[in-house]
Amino acid sequence: MTGLLGRSIIVTGGARGIGAAIATEFVKTGASVVIADVRDDDGAQLAHSLGPSARFHHLDVTDSDNWVRVLTETEDEFGSLLALVNNAGILDFGTIESEHPDLFRHVLDVNLFGAWLGMHLAAPRLRVAGGGVIVNISSTAGLTGYAGIGGYVASKWGLRGLTKAAAVELGAANVRVCSVHPGPIHTPMTAGLPESMAAAQPLPRFGEPEEIAAMVRFLITEATFSTGSEFVADGGATAGQALVLESVE
Repeated sequence: MTGLLGRSIIVTGGARGIGAAIATEFVKTGASVVIADVRDDDGAQLAHSLGPSARFHHLDVTDSDNWVRVLTETEDEFGSLLALVNNAGILDFGTIESEHPDLFRHVLDVNLFGAWLGMHLAAPRLRVAGGGVIVNISSTAGLTGYAGIGGYVASKWGLRGLTKAAAVELGAANVRVCSVHPGPIHTPMTAGLPESMAAAQPLPRFGEPEEIAAMVRFLITEATFSTGSEFVADGGATAGQALVLESVE
């Protein structure tokens, strides 16, 4: 297991949903965790509930000054950076024809540019620390297409590709970079989606944030020979539909 003592982990979008589950998982393992989010009240409340091994810092992932502040304060409080989990993300509904260009660009700014900016500024610190891990939370929307969420799909495919580029560039510095591709998960983002959308999956249910958190923990602490790799947790959705076809005579 990768040593966690004296090293810090930053989780963006950590105030709720998958990010909160990841932060909670790592505090349980003994890591020092910074919950970084624009949701100040939720983030501060979560950090307080997790105890002295957790801190909340306001972070707009599209703002480089925010990133520098959070990275510096994280290392000052908790020691050198071990891992960055780029989990912050937003979703906007709209077809290619109907979505407003400003909203499309905003989704890319948060989901893709924000993750790039985090890697851009965290990578030198990971080099100095002798290595570390970057985990980018993509989606099954980074593996296939979905109608009505073109900006989200584009951002998650982009994050998948960026993960591979970063893995190639940073491997010699002992920095591993992997992507995680959740399917439908019970989070505030998916609260309005019908449970029936998972009915044809091999595992016909939504996943839980804790299931994604467990995978992220594995990637950071155990998967020491994996980089540039895609880890899918989607109930089998991208494997195919669990439909029974009857013969036609």
